[in-house]
Amino acid sequence: MQLARADIASQLSEAARPLAQGISEVAVVRLQNLLAGNLATEDWRAVAEKLAEALVASKRPADALSLLADPRLRDSGEAKFCRAQALASMQRWAEALVVYTAIAAESGSAFHVRAVFGAAEMLRALQRRDEALARLQTLFADASWGITAKLRAAEFYLENNDPVNARRVLDDMEPVSPAQRKERRLLRGRVELLLHHPEKAIGAFEALLKRPENASHAVVIGALFGIADAHLQLKTPETGDDVLEDFIERHPQDVDLSLLFGKLDELYRAERKLSRSELEHWARDPAQPRRALAQWYLARLDLRAGRRDRALESFAAMRRSETKSAALAPALIEYAQLKLDDGDFDGALAILNEAKTLQPEPTWAQRIGLLIAQIAYQAKRFDQAAATFEQVTHSDSPWAQLALFNASLGWLQLGNYARFLADANELAKTGGEQSRVELRLEQGLVEAAKGDSKAVDTLQMFVRDFPQDARASEAWVALAELAFHSAPPRFDEARKDLAHAADSKPTPAAIERADYLRIWIEDSESGSDLKVVGLAKDFLAQHSSSSFAFDVRMKLAEAYYRRQDFANAQTQFELLAQQNPGGPLAEKALFFAAESAMSSMGAHALDEAIVLFDRVVRLNGELKWAARNEQAVIERKLDKPQDALSLYDEVLKSDARQADKREAVCGKGDVLFELGGHENYRRAIEAYDQLAADKEGSTHWRNQGLFKKALCLEKDGDRAGALATFYNVLEAEARPDRRQELFWYYKAGFNAARLLEEDAKWESAAAIYRNLAAAGGSRSEEARARLDRLRLEHFLWGD
Repeated sequence: MQLARADIASQLSEAARPLAQGISEVAVVRLQNLLAGNLATEDWRAVAEKLAEALVASKRPADALSLLADPRLRDSGEAKFCRAQALASMQRWAEALVVYTAIAAESGSAFHVRAVFGAAEMLRALQRRDEALARLQTLFADASWGITAKLRAAEFYLENNDPVNARRVLDDMEPVSPAQRKERRLLRGRVELLLHHPEKAIGAFEALLKRPENASHAVVIGALFGIADAHLQLKTPETGDDVLEDFIERHPQDVDLSLLFGKLDELYRAERKLSRSELEHWARDPAQPRRALAQWYLARLDLRAGRRDRALESFAAMRRSETKSAALAPALIEYAQLKLDDGDFDGALAILNEAKTLQPEPTWAQRIGLLIAQIAYQAKRFDQAAATFEQVTHSDSPWAQLALFNASLGWLQLGNYARFLADANELAKTGGEQSRVELRLEQGLVEAAKGDSKAVDTLQMFVRDFPQDARASEAWVALAELAFHSAPPRFDEARKDLAHAADSKPTPAAIERADYLRIWIEDSESGSDLKVVGLAKDFLAQHSSSSFAFDVRMKLAEAYYRRQDFANAQTQFELLAQQNPGGPLAEKALFFAAESAMSSMGAHALDEAIVLFDRVVRLNGELKWAARNEQAVIERKLDKPQDALSLYDEVLKSDARQADKREAVCGKGDVLFELGGHENYRRAIEAYDQLAADKEGSTHWRNQGLFKKALCLEKDGDRAGALATFYNVLEAEARPDRRQELFWYYKAGFNAARLLEEDAKWESAAAIYRNLAAAGGSRSEEARARLDRLRLEHFLWGD
C-alpha cells in the first residue's frame, strides 16, 4: 500500500533533518530506507532528490550519479543541479560546467543563480578565470548573491595576481553579515601580500585570529596561511611557524590539519636552523590524525636531510596508525615510491592498495592507479600493466594520454602487436603526430632491450625517417649499444654511432648512456685502466644521480685495484658500501674495500682492513666467514698467530660454506707450520691430512694439503716420509682420470727432486725432472734445464 502524501512529507522532513544539521551520513541511511518503500512516482522523486543531495554532502558523488541516472529524475531541476554538484566533487570540471550552464540558461529556474555561481567555479578550476569573472559579474546586482559573488571575484583577481582590481571590488561592497566582513578583511590582507606589504598583511590576519567569532573555518585557515606567507616574504619563517604550531597544538583533529601541515612544511624548508621538536612531540602524542601527519612530515624532513632509513621508519609508523584518513593517501603514495625505488614492488603495491581503501580525492585515486600500473611495468608484469594503464586511459584522468602511451609499450613488451597498433593509432588521433613518432622510437628501444633481432632495423628506420627528432640521439646510442653487445663486438661501429649521437643535439638521457657505454668500450677494447679511470671519474662528476652510478663506481674501483692503486680502490669500494647500504652488492664492496686496505702499504692499512672485514662479518651475509679468514691472514702478518688460530677455529665451528672451511683448515695448518716444533708440526699434518682427504674438494686443495704435509715431515726430520708424500702428488697427477693441476704438482716435483739430489740419488732425481718436463706446463723448460744439468754433471746419458 502506498503511503499517504501527508505521511510522506512528514517522513521526508524527518529523514532529511540530519542533512540540515550537517550529519549527512545519517540522512543517507534514513532516506535510503524511505526510498525503499512503496512510493508513488512523485513521492519517490522527492525522496530521491533529497537522497542525492545527502550523498553528495557525504562525499559519495559516484553513488549520487548512479541514483540520478534513473529516468524518473530526468526532468527534475533539483536532480540536474545535484548532478552538477556530484560531477564537480569528482573534479570532472568540464562535464559539470556543461550541466551548470544548461541550468543557468533555463528561464525561471530556481537554481539559476547557484548554477551561474557553480559555472564560474568550474571555469576557475579549468584555469579560465576571465570567463569565470564574467559569469560572477552578472550576479553583482543580485540582492542575495551580490556580496558573495564580489567576494569570490576578488579572490579570482588575487589568483590572477591582480591586487588592484581585487581591492576595487572589495572597496565597492557593503558586507551585510559579520561573516562577510571577516572574509573581506582576509582578502584585504591577501591584497597587501600581493603588494608586498607583509607587515600590513600580518596585522589584518592577526586581527582575524584574535577575534575569530563569526568567521568561517575557511577564513581562519586562510588567515593562518596568510601569516605564514607574510613571514616567508619577510624571510622570518621561524616566527611564522610558531603561529601554525600553536594552532595545531590546540586543534589536533582540525578538518584542515593536513593543509596546515603542508604549509608548516613549507616554512620548515625555508628555515636555516630547523627544530624538529614539535613534530617529534606530536608523533609521540596519541591525538589523531595529528600523530600520523607528524610522522609523515618527519619522514619528509629526514628525506631532505639524507636520512633515508629514519624516513622509512617514520613512514612505517604512520602506516601502522589506526587513523584511516583520505588525507594520508598522498603520504602513502610517497612511501610507496620509496619502496619502488628500493625495488620492493610487492611492498609498494601493498601500500598503494591500502591507499585506495582510504577513498582519496579523484586526482589522488587516479595517481594511485597510474603508479600501480607503473609498478607492474617495472616488475615486468606487462599484461597487468597494460590492462591497468588502459583503465586509466578510459577515465577522465589528466594522465590519460600518458597512460595510453604506456599501455602501448606494455603490449609491445608482450609482443602483442595488434593491441600495440590499436593503442598507437588511438594515441595518434588524440596525441598527434609527435606521439606516433615517440612510439616508433620506443618500439626500437623495447626491441633492443629484449634482444630482438628487429631492433637494428627499427632504430635505423627511425633515424633515417626522423633525423631531426629531438630524441634521435637516443636511437643512435641504442644502435651503439647493440653493436657493442654483438658477438663479436663491433667497436668501430659503436664509436661511429656514438659520434652520430653527439652530432644530433643529444638529450640528457642520450648523453648519460653514451658516457656510460664509452667506459665499457674502452675497458673491453683497449684494456687501458688509466683511460677507464678517467672516463669513470668524468661520468660520476657529470651524472652523480644516474642509475648507472653504482656500476661505474664499481668499475672505477676495479680499475684502481688492477693498477695496484689500493688507496683509491679502497675509497671507491667504501663509497659503494656507504651509498648503497642495503643494496645486493654492498657486502662485496665492503669486502673488496678491506682487500684493498690489506694490499696497501699505508701505516695503518692492516688495522683498517681488520675493521672493514669486521663490518662485513656484522652484515652476516655470504662473505661473513671469508672475511674472518682474511682477518686471520692479517693477524698472521701482524705476528699474532694465536689470534689467527682463534679466528680459524671460529670458522671451522660455524655453519660456513665448505670452501671457507677449507680455507680455514689450510690457514690453521700454515700457522702451526710457521710456529714450528714437533707438536705443532703434528697438528699441522692433521690439518693438511684433512684437506687432502676431502673428497668434495678440488685437486688444487688435495695437492696443496699433500705438499704442505710433506714440508712438515721434512722439517720434523722425516725426509723419507716427505719424499713419499711429495711423490703422492706426482703419482696422482699422472692418473688419466684426474684433471691436471700443475701449480702444486711442480712445487711437489721440484722439492722431491731436491731431496733426492741432496741424498745423491741422481737417477731418481732425473726421473722426477723428466716427468716434470713432460707435463707441458709453465715450468717444464725449467725442469728440462735441470735435467740437462744433472745429466752433464753426473754422466747420466745412458738412459
